[in-house]
Amino acid sequence: MLRSPFFCFIILLFLFSCKEKKVVNIDTEPTRKEALALRGKGIEYFNKQNFNAAFHEFTQSKALYETLKDSANIAWILTQIASIQQVNGDYYGSKETATEALNYVKKKSPYTGSINKILGIADKELSLYDDAIFYYKEATNNYTDPVEKQGSLSNIAAVYIQQKKYNNAIALLEFLLSKKLLNERDQADRKSRFMDNLGYAYFKKGMDKKGFSLMNQALKIRNEIKDTYGSIESYLHLADYYAKKDIKKSNENALMAYNISTKLNSIDERLEALQILISNDHSAQNNKYVQKYFTLNDSIIKVRNKFKNKFAKIKYDSKKEKDENVKLRLEKAENQLSLQKDKYLRIVFAIAFIFLVILIAILIRYYRNKNRAIEFRTSYNTETRIAKKIHDELANDVYHVIAFAESQQLSMESTKENLLQKLDDIYGRVRGISRENNRIDTGIDFTNSIKEMLSAFNTGERNIMTTNLESIDWEIIDDIKKITISRVLQELMVNMKKHSGANLVVIKFESDQKSILINYTDNGKGSEKTKIVKNGLQNMESRIQAVKGTIDFDTEPDKGFRVKISVPK
Repeated sequence: MLRSPFFCFIILLFLFSCKEKKVVNIDTEPTRKEALALRGKGIEYFNKQNFNAAFHEFTQSKALYETLKDSANIAWILTQIASIQQVNGDYYGSKETATEALNYVKKKSPYTGSINKILGIADKELSLYDDAIFYYKEATNNYTDPVEKQGSLSNIAAVYIQQKKYNNAIALLEFLLSKKLLNERDQADRKSRFMDNLGYAYFKKGMDKKGFSLMNQALKIRNEIKDTYGSIESYLHLADYYAKKDIKKSNENALMAYNISTKLNSIDERLEALQILISNDHSAQNNKYVQKYFTLNDSIIKVRNKFKNKFAKIKYDSKKEKDENVKLRLEKAENQLSLQKDKYLRIVFAIAFIFLVILIAILIRYYRNKNRAIEFRTSYNTETRIAKKIHDELANDVYHVIAFAESQQLSMESTKENLLQKLDDIYGRVRGISRENNRIDTGIDFTNSIKEMLSAFNTGERNIMTTNLESIDWEIIDDIKKITISRVLQELMVNMKKHSGANLVVIKFESDQKSILINYTDNGKGSEKTKIVKNGLQNMESRIQAVKGTIDFDTEPDKGFRVKISVPK
């Protein structure tokens, strides 16, 4: 059959039917609308500075765009998330998010400039100044808008000031201020920032007069255009300028920066202002600023750690929800795929199904025949053993009783008693054989029947002990297996009585999730493994194999006899 063309045809059809499933295009418009709505909510919350809610909405939107494989929206959302992380002081997290965003953009994408700018800001705040300059330069090269290029270059100048490379900062800022673009009205805030940083660089280089003039001009412009947030930086720079010239004016500027940053909830600027006040004031008033500094610093650390933990949980929940949504979409796609199967595929599956049914039927028949052969061999061995036992133990005795009755005068009382005694002995042996092969109760009295059978082999000289018999849940065990266990134990007892000469037998029952384990041990004389009487033992092996169990015999001369039995539940 294995070489027949029909069989080969069936196999080919079966393999063809198992080919990889085709992906079914499903309607993505509802998902796209939901992702866009979540993104809109995120923008709304971001503009209101509700960064916690914005982070949640952006994360949910990103998960949906991932299912749509919309790289552009994923990249944009990741830049917003990175910005939120920076607002809350999570610069390492911000770098991780921005780096992830780079995986979704091409080299000349509109988003690469923003991403590199975010990486630059993070490295600057982490005092990784060389890395910050590298990313700011990358951002400058990425931007096509001249205004964005100017902003990125000014960030490089700010890092130069941090590195005390004042000449580099001055050259770059003077180059930026020379551009006509800054003369436009809407660029006043940018121009004032460049002027302020340039003045601060001159001051730090030792050119106090020129530096003071530029910083004052920048503050005047900022106040005119009501750039309140920008004015904080001007007051901080002036406070630093006056620190070694006029402590009173330095404190006035530092307090202005502190009050404005408090009103705008700008934590880092408040801390910087307090640092200046603390360094300027060595009186009792200083303790108040020190206390404020440490209280504010501890508070911001706690708040930022809380944000980090919150963001981590939102990410985890979003990933979990995304995985569940992907699973549901896959299930939906698979359902649609199954509905779209054409007639030919259904025929192929039907043929494959028929083939499988035939194969299963053949296997079932094979194993049934195999089990029947084992059962037949077990029954045959049992019948042979009973016949041998009747022949060896009863036939000769019956013959002697017949001869005795024929040769003796039965009228004599002593002769009658002797005859009755012999018949009673034969009757007892018949009952013993019957008991060994009678019906076994597999119901609720199964454990009692096992105990009664084992107790029949108990004598004054021989002690049989059982442990854990009742701890096993026999109700879940198949009746055939119970009968097998009972018969095997009975044959072990008969084998022990005939050949072992043991005065102590221990039978230990155990159970695990898959099997019942029986350990039999006696202290009999044992024997060489090669000299074990095989008839009874082979019968036991056949019985155990019939229920797919295992049995192992272990014996040595003068070291007793041990058997390990395992029967599947």
